[in-house]
Amino acid sequence: MNLADAFQRHWRPLVLLFWVCTAVYLVWERWGGIHGFALGDTDDNLRIMQVRALLEGQGWYDLRQYRLSPPEGLNMHWSRIPDLPIAGLYLVLKPFFGGMIAERWAVAIAPMLPLLVALFAMALTARRLLSPYAFWLGPTILVCGGSVRAMFAPLRIDHHNWQLAMVAVVVAGLADPNRKRGGITVGVATALSLAIGLEMLLYLAIAGAAIGLRWVIDREEAPRLGAYGISLAGGTAFGFLVFSSEANRLPVCDALSPVWLSVMLLAGVVAVVLAWLRLESPWLRLAGGAVGGALLAGFYALAWPNCLGRLEGVPPELAEMWLNNVREAMPLYRHGTTTTIAIATLPAIGLIGYLVMLWRSRRETDQLVRWASIGAMAALAAALLLWQTRAAAASQLLAVTGAAGLGWTLIIWFHARANMLVRVGGIVGAFLVVSGALSGQAAGWFDKPEPMTPARQAINRANNSCPTPAALRPVAQQPKGYVLTFNDLGPRLVTLTHHDAISGPYHRNHQAILDVMRAFRGDEANAHAIVERRGIDYVLICPNMSESTIYRSAAPNGFYSQLSRGRVPAWLDPISLPANSPYRMWRVRR
Repeated sequence: MNLADAFQRHWRPLVLLFWVCTAVYLVWERWGGIHGFALGDTDDNLRIMQVRALLEGQGWYDLRQYRLSPPEGLNMHWSRIPDLPIAGLYLVLKPFFGGMIAERWAVAIAPMLPLLVALFAMALTARRLLSPYAFWLGPTILVCGGSVRAMFAPLRIDHHNWQLAMVAVVVAGLADPNRKRGGITVGVATALSLAIGLEMLLYLAIAGAAIGLRWVIDREEAPRLGAYGISLAGGTAFGFLVFSSEANRLPVCDALSPVWLSVMLLAGVVAVVLAWLRLESPWLRLAGGAVGGALLAGFYALAWPNCLGRLEGVPPELAEMWLNNVREAMPLYRHGTTTTIAIATLPAIGLIGYLVMLWRSRRETDQLVRWASIGAMAALAAALLLWQTRAAAASQLLAVTGAAGLGWTLIIWFHARANMLVRVGGIVGAFLVVSGALSGQAAGWFDKPEPMTPARQAINRANNSCPTPAALRPVAQQPKGYVLTFNDLGPRLVTLTHHDAISGPYHRNHQAILDVMRAFRGDEANAHAIVERRGIDYVLICPNMSESTIYRSAAPNGFYSQLSRGRVPAWLDPISLPANSPYRMWRVRR
């Protein structure tokens, strides 16, 4: 056995070793943040609060966050699935290191578990579509994608990394030549992804449609379609029964609820029936698929017409004041050249790779269909970047297989060259190009950095200092109370202090978010009325934090603007904080 054969035969331990090395690097890179418990995103902070509540005895199906908008709490649309690895790691580590250190390492390690799943899925896909020797391309290209790598970094404990891992498993299932196993893989991964959240719904729908089209083209694909239908219906039912919260037992549109349970059950039944029918003609199978798709669409439209619009169901006032201003909800081209190049390079290379592989496999129907199935998902993800930048991580992940195909084609070509310098330099250069590893440097050629204005410097200082444990420690030393503060600061406040807050940026809780925004944007009398109605004990602001700039620009004479300029109403008493504190805090006078 030569070295190359040994290399590919031991691909599993090699991928595991690559994951360990990547994990060590990510921990080293984020060490300061791990030590400082720097959960930078509001969702990460609320996730750890959800885990804490579970460990402290909150009901499995009760996912309300009672530290926000007490006493009724905030209605969360999340799932318990991402809580489990965090809670498990904490329980394992606590006896050895104590609670505080155990929690820090739990949030550091947990995001890298779905990374392991994604790396194995990408390696398996490359083996199935390219060559057993090409397994290393998928994992290495994956970690070169800045947006997707960030989703698996320590402290990123939101649910998106597990959803991305499930999409990677779906891709591996679509590439599987074993029909039944491939169908089961796609069905189970789809069901698990839906039980976590609906963010990947469009990509999963493309995967399901691709399995149906494969059956239309080739009657021998019936076992894949049938296995997909059974596993999708059964897996979704299991996910609903075991993981759907009490709030999601109602017909809501933004999570796995009776809405999507019924749709997926019907989709599974349609898939099984179509696979069972002995339709020999491709045209008959196409007609049968069209009838099944129309039945599914008609059922959804007639049974759940309220879910035909925006799934979040945000009222127009809140969409105008909040959701439409969220940066990740904006198109990619509104983020500047540097960001656009850094995000879009890998998806663009991936699409080129898919086109190349479609051309190369044009005479092999099975291979052609497999590349087209995955390429369609990648094309959709790349197109969605023109709508919302939040598709960045998924677009990079789905581009990996296409980029790997292009890279492997170039590597084989360079490997056949007689000149050793051409072989080695060409292979290295091919990898650097197809992985998008140089996109960050290339962005600097086109985009000059904007001058750092004093206002921008003040915003950066506030964003960096306000969420830190050191800054919030004096706030935590005040007697426990109910705090009016920014929506983006609420989850961090409840995570690091014993205080309660009104809200966080979670779309189901319209009134709580609106109360915060109206309080800071309206006049002093309006703010006082909201404070009295909610029984608020403290008002807390961090001047120049990003959210505050919206209040200042939208309402120059509003309550927040007045407070930031030192014009404090008589019903607020100042609280003394350290001179270097970025916060200003007042106690409500009863």
